[in-house]
Amino acid sequence: MSIDNPRELEGLRAVGVIVRQVLAAMSENVRPGVTTAELDAVGARVMREHGAQSAPALVYKFPGANCISVNEEAVHGIPGKRPLREGDLLKLDVTLEKDGFMADAAVTVPVGEISDEKRRLMQCAERAFAKAMLVARAGFRVWEIGRVIEREVRRSGFSVIRELTGHGIGRTIHEPPRVPNFPDAEANQVLREGLVITVEPIIASGSGRSVVAGDGWTVRTADGRPAAHYEQTLVITKGEPILLTAA
Repeated sequence: MSIDNPRELEGLRAVGVIVRQVLAAMSENVRPGVTTAELDAVGARVMREHGAQSAPALVYKFPGANCISVNEEAVHGIPGKRPLREGDLLKLDVTLEKDGFMADAAVTVPVGEISDEKRRLMQCAERAFAKAMLVARAGFRVWEIGRVIEREVRRSGFSVIRELTGHGIGRTIHEPPRVPNFPDAEANQVLREGLVITVEPIIASGSGRSVVAGDGWTVRTADGRPAAHYEQTLVITKGEPILLTAA
């Protein structure tokens, strides 16, 4: 969506704050032995306390309140009985609706001590996002976000999962434009003030090729290598974007 008035920005800020609170609550409960379903329950409780609801469940009938993915699972993992283990790399992805507005964010969280490769991967996703903020501004084109992200990811020795992208958001989860993590010439839209999008490097240690698991939801790396995900919802301005879901 594009913001047309202060009330819309206020509504987006409000849901963005709750997204941040849900992510923080789940992150604080990450430890070896906890199940992904237990983490999901923590997030769902915070949603309810603030009058928000899971947007994936609302829009797509996703079988969980939050997407929780482990190791080679990149996105859309279904919460369940799986206990986390020391050394796992966990992706927490939260998309909420409140009062007709939606916001989306994701973080990658280590479970105890993780390998150097996993730590570098996690840090690379955040670093690529930060560098993308230099071009996530009015007057640039959407593909320039992907150019910056993929350059940083490749420089770090990792791969972008090209099938998975950022997107417009606001009134529903996925709105135009598509925001690839590589310089896709088709993503030629000029970024304008007030546009609300997600920027979300989704990267992997291996080839970056992905497959959908048998559950029909979970996207994992085809070669079984670990993946990382970092995402924020933001509003385009002439200068630094407004990060709706960041502290």
